[in-house]
Amino acid sequence: MTMTVTPMAAPAPQAPGANPRGRSRRSPLASIGLHATLIGASLIAVFPIAWVVLSSFKPEQWVQSSELTLVKEPTLANYEYVLTQTNFPTWMLNSVVIAACTMLIGILMSATTGYALSRFNFPGRRHLLMVFLVTQMFPVAILIVPIYQIMAALGLINTHASLVIAYLTIAVPFCSWMLKGYFDSISTSLDEAASIDGAGPFATFWKVILPLARPGIAVTAFYSFLTAWGEVAYASAFIQTDDKFTLAYGMQQFVPQFNAQWEYLTAAAVLVTVPAALVFLYAQRHLVSGLTAGGTKG
Repeated sequence: MTMTVTPMAAPAPQAPGANPRGRSRRSPLASIGLHATLIGASLIAVFPIAWVVLSSFKPEQWVQSSELTLVKEPTLANYEYVLTQTNFPTWMLNSVVIAACTMLIGILMSATTGYALSRFNFPGRRHLLMVFLVTQMFPVAILIVPIYQIMAALGLINTHASLVIAYLTIAVPFCSWMLKGYFDSISTSLDEAASIDGAGPFATFWKVILPLARPGIAVTAFYSFLTAWGEVAYASAFIQTDDKFTLAYGMQQFVPQFNAQWEYLTAAAVLVTVPAALVFLYAQRHLVSGLTAGGTKG
């Protein structure tokens, strides 16, 4: 028995200058307008950051001057004053400790909670999900009074523990929802295979699921860190002495009512962004995949 193979027809040649994907060709005027818009948007986004950085190197008279200059008579005196003549190093240490504790405890609580909500069907599961969702609807201005009363009853006012607990009430519900969605995207067949091998629920979570959830963990870690790093409302309500100030609250000392010290404020603002930038650079390779993976089923 013989088989006849019919050769496939070759694709028709495309006309010179034709778009292979069928897209309409953008006119030069539209291309110029698009690039001009992108450049303008980029300049608008970069200008405030550039102004703060340049102002941090200017003396007082040029920071408050109406004359628009880049850097005139540059100096490091602003940074020297902030680091040596104020409690800025203490505020920095306080913020690092509070943000690190919030991040570590928040990751631990959010990861275990998200895994339980994703994999187990227990009584009250749906109600717990709704509670986490409802807590995100209340602004800080409403929650600050009851939380202050709770902290006062526990004797935690003017302590860093009060801030860590307050920040966890913000970070944990949101991160639990995010990680629950991410764990949903991981196939349950991995849990079943680990169970067949004799692993319990915690061993399965710790050794199998958690390593695969590193992108989601990176996103929640970054969010928890920023929640504690730049928060002002709880810090201004709970902290009363200068040696317990955080960076965001301590920087208010540079803008008193009648004599704002913009040169010192801008220098402090540049220094504040350094730890946050380092955390972002460490986590940025996981941010995109971590934010998008929770929206799809594996």
